Amino acid sequence: MKEMSQHTISIIIPVHNEEKNVPALYAALQSVMAGLSQYDYEYIFVDDGSTDGSVEAICAIVSRTQHARLVEFTRNFGKELATTAGIAAAKGDAIIMIDADMQHPPSLIPALVKKWEEGSEVVVGVRTKNTNEGFIKKYGSLLYYRIMRAISETPTVRGETDYRLIDRAVADTFLKLGEHERMTRSLINWLGFRKTCVTFVAKERLHGEAAYSHIKLLRLAISTFVANSLLPLRFAGYLGMAITLLSFALGTAVFVQRYVLHDFLGWNVSGPAQLAILNVFLVGITLSCLGLIALYVGRINAEVTNRPLYVVRKRKNL
Repeated sequence: MKEMSQHTISIIIPVHNEEKNVPALYAALQSVMAGLSQYDYEYIFVDDGSTDGSVEAICAIVSRTQHARLVEFTRNFGKELATTAGIAAAKGDAIIMIDADMQHPPSLIPALVKKWEEGSEVVVGVRTKNTNEGFIKKYGSLLYYRIMRAISETPTVRGETDYRLIDRAVADTFLKLGEHERMTRSLINWLGFRKTCVTFVAKERLHGEAAYSHIKLLRLAISTFVANSLLPLRFAGYLGMAITLLSFALGTAVFVQRYVLHDFLGWNVSGPAQLAILNVFLVGITLSCLGLIALYVGRINAEVTNRPLYVVRKRKNL
């Protein structure tokens, strides 16, 4: 159990064209934080290149409270980098990430904080239902989590979101990670700190349109697959080995049948068909070589991402 006095909670809010949602979110957060009076708190709004009046709406909040700060990007760099900038600016002992569109209910914050008080270092908001979720997004999300569970080296919970609380130690370690193409939730999971979940039902957006199109979500998913597993890189090698073995077995059978047994089985395999089998065999060899190269590329990828060799939760008497 954490000592509650003198602790600060930082709430990070990435914003992209959320002019109408920002005031409503701020009012909801104020209501929630009034019930957590034992904590000091701060709101860090990170404007990700908004083209509407989002910056003005945030500045209006900043001007009337000492609890709010603004980090304004020069252009749209994406939600993941906006979240990273918020974590870098946060001073809190616990840091909460929440979307500005009101789909992440601020009323869940006390539950996140309670799990943190009980010793969890990462508390994840897990979406059990998304109100009026479209067919493509619903089943695309289902497919994404199934693939992630199959190929990822770190455990992934279906429905987990960016709405989460992380301890100061998690934030400090997270900031040491150097990837440019990143998915925040996957990197936090990779760190391996004690994690627990709190479920919620995602509401509809209060105002406006979602910033992430289906194409952007697909790109983010592919980037996550590549970042969290070398299996896509090795796939060509596995496929090449399978093709090589099958074509070799088929070629051997055809050769024996035609030239040793003198077409005893009556297959009557023509010359072009034999050439096709040879071509398939050579394709398999090529893909196998690509798989071998992929092993070296994978080592290069591991070095270039420059993640820490290990993660230490705490040290004592050192």
